[in-house]
Amino acid sequence: MPNSERINYVKVSKDYINDYMNMVNDMDTAKFITHNPRTYTYEEEEKWVEEQIKNNANIFSMIEKDTNKFIGNIEIKEEDNEIGIYITKEMQDKHYGTEAMKAIIEYAFSTLGLDEVTLKVYPNNARAIKCYKNVGFIEYNRDEENIYMKKTR
Repeated sequence: MPNSERINYVKVSKDYINDYMNMVNDMDTAKFITHNPRTYTYEEEEKWVEEQIKNNANIFSMIEKDTNKFIGNIEIKEEDNEIGIYITKEMQDKHYGTEAMKAIIEYAFSTLGLDEVTLKVYPNNARAIKCYKNVGFIEYNRDEENIYMKKTR
């Protein structure tokens, strides 16, 4: 599991479904993750969690060590070594994104044995782009919808 100073990383769990619901149904944050934000039902979120558990996905819920507050989720998709991160609106601007990205990169290289990780980000997500550049990602492609970035070992 990833490890960092202020964040506990736990496998995605049904224990956090209400936190996941609050996160994915916040349209102000969702617009940076999907082009077509929509509201998810409890049943849809529960099914998603069950699928992640069944597939033993490399997706982790981030929990603030000091307060036990839910921060968000971070993952590495096995099919393309793509990192995805989603931080709740309430927990943004506290540098958890940078800390979590460093931890997941270390996990990807050290534990999973990867030589490269990638991600994609919307061009309007300046805060995320700055974070990704700060942890060493470089842009390698761009289209009208996404900026594609990578980091190698």
